[in-house]
Amino acid sequence: MADLFDNPMGLAGFEFVEFASPTPGMLEPVFEALGFQEVARHRSKDVSLFRQGDINFIVNREPGSDAAYFAAEHGPSACGMAFRVKDSHLAYQRALDLGAQPIEISTGPMELRLPAIKGIGGAPLYLIDRFEEGKSIYDIDFRWIEGADRHPVGHGLKSIDHLTHNVYRGRMAYWADFYERLFNFKEIRYFDIQGEYTGLTSRAMTAPDGKIRIPLNEESAKGSGQIEEYLMAFNGEGIQHIALLTDDLIASVDALQMAGVPLMTPPNDIYYEMLEKRLPGHGQPVAELQARGILLDGATEGGTKRLLLQIFSQTQLGPVFFEFIQRAGDEGFGEGNFKALFESIERDQVRRGVLQTD
Repeated sequence: MADLFDNPMGLAGFEFVEFASPTPGMLEPVFEALGFQEVARHRSKDVSLFRQGDINFIVNREPGSDAAYFAAEHGPSACGMAFRVKDSHLAYQRALDLGAQPIEISTGPMELRLPAIKGIGGAPLYLIDRFEEGKSIYDIDFRWIEGADRHPVGHGLKSIDHLTHNVYRGRMAYWADFYERLFNFKEIRYFDIQGEYTGLTSRAMTAPDGKIRIPLNEESAKGSGQIEEYLMAFNGEGIQHIALLTDDLIASVDALQMAGVPLMTPPNDIYYEMLEKRLPGHGQPVAELQARGILLDGATEGGTKRLLLQIFSQTQLGPVFFEFIQRAGDEGFGEGNFKALFESIERDQVRRGVLQTD
């Protein structure tokens, strides 16, 4: 994909998301149910690479590591993420020159030192320039598991589509500036969603390469809603959900359901009855979408059909959840579905007694 605008850091997509948990053995079954397989293990640390398609999830179990301390504070969570860059040393120095805070990640002898800066919630944001097949950080620091497929198909999830942050009210501008100043992200969407009881605002930030998308969410003035619940449960700002891209969402959802992945409660029948009016001529099998709770968004005006299909898991790691998404020409975030999704989460909060309605 050609750069959308000036790309001074040489960004080229997500490289990995790093996870940790204070409870041993919690992460692995979650990722296996999502269709990931362990394909490599670190040469000297208790760290594994789980992969599906081109998605890399790092499970860090190393005692005394930054990841372990992060998990002790925040619970099972995404404790770091990595951007691909053209030249990590130049990108790292530029980030420091622009005010980024360096993070020193301890390494062993003969291991790569991965440059990292302080990101959301204090988690490291790594800058990786070794991602070519045979020359990647995994080829150097990890050992491939004998007989394992290095790019397992799993449930058909192929890449990370976006990665959403939840931030304290009043802090969205800070994090938007962080990504704009350091990486030249641009705001491409702004949402102000009001539910029956609560609300949120969201700024969707996109990198120059068009591959790294980071929506930022904060609680509206109403307070006591979904973002506040996350911040309390997570003990701070952090990664709320990770969206994974597939070419066939119906098939992927069937595989996820067979594996026992709990998905968000679908909207009511009226949502599906209104699809043809909202997106005339969309051509999607409504009965199949409804049976699975898949949401549909996009535009069909003027003979141009741009569609997006999406569905969300229930929370999987503390308050963190996953989104599964299929793009058919639409590059948005399902803003037409935001209110329906928001209200379904509100209903769940009411059911669990988290949100009081009187």
